[in-house]
Amino acid sequence: MTRATAGGGPKPTPAGLGIDPADLDWERSGDGDGSVEVAFPAGQWERGDWVLMRVAGDPAGRILVFDRNEWECFIDGARNGEFDDAATEPAEPPKSHESHEAQESRKSPKLPESGKTGNLSQ
Repeated sequence: MTRATAGGGPKPTPAGLGIDPADLDWERSGDGDGSVEVAFPAGQWERGDWVLMRVAGDPAGRILVFDRNEWECFIDGARNGEFDDAATEPAEPPKSHESHEAQESRKSPKLPESGKTGNLSQ
């Protein structure tokens, strides 16, 4: 099994690493679809050289792959509250600083009310 070079090339996939997700023991954050599942394939690192993460019930079956450094940075960020904003819904959508008139002026010219098309450049 080879490691991806730091800062270069695409992220490895489980298949590219020779890992079959069906053979792993997945740890779950909860029950049902939407739960986060994490697996630590065996390797040189105490819990594996790689960490795999997926969301239960994802129809696309996507799996994120982290190397040891990425995983430790992720855990450090979670412990320090870096992702707390992602866990809460904003009270209301952010407001545009652009005026209503400026927004309207950027819209395409409207067709005449009769519905007829004509030369809009006149």
